[in-house]
Amino acid sequence: MRAHITSVFLVDDDLSVRNAMVSLLQAHGLRVESYASAQEYIHSYDPDAAGCLLLDLMMPDRSGLALQKILAHHDQAPPILFLTGHAYVSDAVQALKGGAIEFLTKPVDETVLMLAIRKALILDAVNRGKFKELANIRKRLATLTPRERQVLGYVVAGKLNKQTASELGTVEKTIKVHRAHVMEKLEVRSLARLIQISAIAGISFTA
Repeated sequence: MRAHITSVFLVDDDLSVRNAMVSLLQAHGLRVESYASAQEYIHSYDPDAAGCLLLDLMMPDRSGLALQKILAHHDQAPPILFLTGHAYVSDAVQALKGGAIEFLTKPVDETVLMLAIRKALILDAVNRGKFKELANIRKRLATLTPRERQVLGYVVAGKLNKQTASELGTVEKTIKVHRAHVMEKLEVRSLARLIQISAIAGISFTA
């Protein structure tokens, strides 16, 4: 169920800040999950949970920047917004280089905060759509036989059926059959789409 709910994950060690922020975000119709530390958030982290992370910079157990580095190793980590009362240029630069959407300082303007959160939630939805598409493509690619995968390489490399047959030591008719199976299993109807999904999957072929 959690995967179908969009939330703002708030991580801040200051209880008064958490309570005030939860009230503010809920007043704007947002669902909020709050955590008192980075470790508490990591313990409950669910890569399938949609949303964005509103993160404090300076915390006792582990800093916001440290948490950002940990999440960088996860494919579906939520977009991060830093909200801190300790604004140092070096920290802001590091956070933004690490992929943070915004680096905001307390007290933050309500309109600025909400715009940043909406931006982050939209980005998360787009990223999750791309990840789902990639997972589906990889699943289809896994259904190919070794020979079909080989033929796919030649097709994407721009080889004609006749050339592929010659290089693989078979006949053109056989290559046509393999190519038809590839198109069917990958659920594509054109060479352009075949090349596109190969690029999405990060596959490069040399033949």
